[in-house]
Amino acid sequence: MVSKKEMVVVSVAVLVFCFILSGRVFAAWGTQELDTEKIAVTFQKEVARGGYKIVSTQELKGWIDQKKAMLLVDTMPFEDSFKKQHIPGAVNFVLPIPEMTQMDDKTKAAFEKLLGPDKDRLIVFYCGFTKCTRSHNGAMWAVKLGYKNVYRHPGGIKAWTEADYPVEKAK
Repeated sequence: MVSKKEMVVVSVAVLVFCFILSGRVFAAWGTQELDTEKIAVTFQKEVARGGYKIVSTQELKGWIDQKKAMLLVDTMPFEDSFKKQHIPGAVNFVLPIPEMTQMDDKTKAAFEKLLGPDKDRLIVFYCGFTKCTRSHNGAMWAVKLGYKNVYRHPGGIKAWTEADYPVEKAK
């Protein structure tokens, strides 16, 4: 039989274990929830304003593996990012970080030339990471110019490399 003393020791050990476990569970929630919420809300508002769709890293990889016809646009600076690494098959068109309320005629002409005449073409924009708005600018302006099948890959090159997917370097 178990003595009363042994029962107390086991009970205390179980309580301590539960306390430690609950602390770990709450710690797993993280301390950055407000930051995560801010990013999520900002992202949702950008998507609503832009009128485009979103594609996850895994979905985009599937499209590429299926050789789905698309234009994949990296909106990051050439020297600092695109040249070093980009998603295979991507082309580079640098866009600014602040939301673009206007686009000058020269940039608009180059952008439309890149996107091409087919307004139903599948076009995917990406940048560095979810908080980066370069891809938002690209997707938003493509929609403004009448393109109908426009996606933003929010995780960008950071999510792509974290998934351990292959990258290319510019020559």
